This record gives sequence, C-alpha cells and structure tokens, in this order.
Amino acid sequence: MTTPACAAPAVHVGPDPVPVLLEAVRAGGGRVVPLAEAEAIVYFGNDDPAEVDGMIHEGIRWVQLPHAGVERWADAGVIRARPVFTAATGSYGEAVAEHALALMLAAARGLHRLARSREWGDGRTREFAGSTVAVVGCGGIGRSLIRLLEPFGCRILAVSDSGAVPGAERTVARAAFREVLADADFVVAAAPTTPDTRGMFGAAEFALMRRDAWLVNVARGGLVVTADLVDALKNGTIGGAALDVTDPEPLPAGHELWDLENALITPHCANPRSSYWRGLAERVEANVAGFAAGRPLTGAVTPGRGF
Repeated sequence: MTTPACAAPAVHVGPDPVPVLLEAVRAGGGRVVPLAEAEAIVYFGNDDPAEVDGMIHEGIRWVQLPHAGVERWADAGVIRARPVFTAATGSYGEAVAEHALALMLAAARGLHRLARSREWGDGRTREFAGSTVAVVGCGGIGRSLIRLLEPFGCRILAVSDSGAVPGAERTVARAAFREVLADADFVVAAAPTTPDTRGMFGAAEFALMRRDAWLVNVARGGLVVTADLVDALKNGTIGGAALDVTDPEPLPAGHELWDLENALITPHCANPRSSYWRGLAERVEANVAGFAAGRPLTGAVTPGRGF
C-alpha cells in the first residue's frame, strides 16, 4: 500500500450503506465518500460478483468483502491481483467453533436421536471427553475450536498447509488429510472451498473413517459430495453427520438427509447475527486503520487460491 501514513482514506460503503459499517470506517480513521471519490470499498450488497466488479474503478485500491468464504467472487474471476481484496476470514472463528463443539456434544450424547423420541426408550450415549478430533482446516475456526476442546482433553489431529498447529498432537498437510481419518471419532470440516478442496469428502474418504465416526461440517457444503454422504449414512459406513452447511443450500424440503436418524442438520446458523456484525465491524475498522497506515491488511485473498 502506498497510502501516506495517517492519511484519512476515502472509503465507500455499499451499495447498502449499513450504519454499523459506516461507523466502523470512521472508527478506523476513514472518510465515507461516494463511490466515484473512493479509493477503497467496504462491500455490502446482494453478493452478486457482477455487482462488486461493476463498482471497481481505476481509483480503487482495496475491496473488503463481507464473508469469510469468497468462492463466489473467486469463481467469477472478480478477485485479481489489483485491487487488493480482503475477506472476513477469522472474524467469525469463535462463534462457528462454538457451534461445531455443540454439534459434536449433541452427536456424542445422542441428542439428535433422543430429542426426536416420543417415548421413554433407549438412552444410549457416549462420553465426548477424550475423543480424537481431526480438524481439517486450521484457520480462524479450526484454531478456535482447538482451544475450546482443551478442557475436554481431546486428542487433536490437524490438517493445515501452514505448519504445525498449536494444541495439535499431529499436523499433516491438506494433501495428506486422508491419513488422519481412520483415527478420528469426529472429523470437522473447517476448510475454505477452492478447486482443490471442493468434494474432498466423498465415498473414498468415508470408507477410511471409523464406522462410529461423525463428520461435522461448519465450513461450506461443497466440501462434501452429498450423494456419497447419504449412502455412507444409510449403509452405516460412518456413524453420522452434523451439518450446518449443505450442498445444495438451502437443503430442499423432502431431501433424504432430513429423514436420516444419524444426520443432525442446522440451517447455516453457526454464526449468530450479533457475532456476524461485531466481527465484520471489527475487521473493517482494523483494515481501514491498516490501509491508512500502509500496513498489511488482515484477511488478504491470494488470487488463484480462492482464499
């Protein structure tokens, strides 16, 4: 960045000028301006890649996107080397990790089954403490989850391309993620969706998992081949699946997953609205201040990688 230190950057918030984002820009030392006068965009709109692309003019040097996942913009070719794009990656880690933990506890204790019962019957549950958890993707969500798991004494197997992960007994690269599947009671998908990760959990991967293991997906539905997951759940290849995201999404009424006893589904609600706005506002404020000072921006997206 070449912005002079302490300069008040000209930032456009839109096309929906959400008050909390306007305040975040000002709190970071920026000036809210019309698009034509802007050198940076804090985007909030209908998430249409064409809408974002149409807002970028030759004076724009930085675009802040409102979500952690940026695959829709990456797939459309909107994210390029210039201007710099930043995502909200890491802003929502704690809230989503909390939801992942709740899903694992519910699965271990059989709440997905017991809560549906209408008579006093089988109370089969298992202990969660001491479980082996494979965390596939150790960005903000994965690392927050590992911290939350500490009191439970879980054995952590991490999948990351960024080196050894604190709190993990073992870390393997993403290309070797299948190596940890057989040892895990729970496999948590927390990776971004890229051409390399799309469909990474399919029939071959489920066959490697334990028959009582659960897949927990709090990242993106596209990481999982849904038809293969349905077959694995029906056939008892794995113990169950807890999904906050699905492919397709929303999951259509009447889809087979709704009727499977060993499927626990929540409607993409791992990040509550209060957490979403707080995390996004904090990211905008910090990045506006960083942009003004010429510092590296948090959550910078690497063109070609999709995150």
